[in-house]
Amino acid sequence: MHGHSRKFWPSPGRAEPAAQTRSCDHPGCAEAGEFRAPKSRETLQDYYWFCLNHVRAYNAAWDYYAGMQPDEIEQVVRYDTTWQRPTWPLGRRTSSGYRIDPEQIRDSFGLFGDTVWGRPSERAVPPTPEEKAMRVMELKAPITVETLKTRYRELCKLHHPDANGGDKGAEERFKRIGQAYKTLMESLNP
Repeated sequence: MHGHSRKFWPSPGRAEPAAQTRSCDHPGCAEAGEFRAPKSRETLQDYYWFCLNHVRAYNAAWDYYAGMQPDEIEQVVRYDTTWQRPTWPLGRRTSSGYRIDPEQIRDSFGLFGDTVWGRPSERAVPPTPEEKAMRVMELKAPITVETLKTRYRELCKLHHPDANGGDKGAEERFKRIGQAYKTLMESLNP
């Protein structure tokens, strides 16, 4: 083998063998079958091979849902809409019985708010500035000036930037607490 090289391409001057072409699967057609089309919805990986004119005619007449009842079509469409994956209602997984109770979630800074957990009729009305401030301060109505001042001192100690190593997130929370305090004080002392 030493000194001999095996070539995998045609040498100059020799004609390359013609590529094998399949003929169109349409009866009586002598054209090359270059375009594939599935034989049925049950065997989507098994194809007919057609020429361009016959694949166009086949595609125009193709009905994936032929022979299916309307409820079967609806089921297939819904299944395809979710990429053939199981689904469950938003907010719970019926497969494990897990359900989120909105009352158990502590949303100190109003990230979720009424627009997520509220009833549809409640969602139509945006919360007032006082309601937003109450959520930031983690208070429930009715409140007094003394209750507000006590809660303000507690939150300031907890979220002051100096107490949190200069954390930018703590600084933003501290600012929101200050604004909420101001809003509630103005509403309590008109």
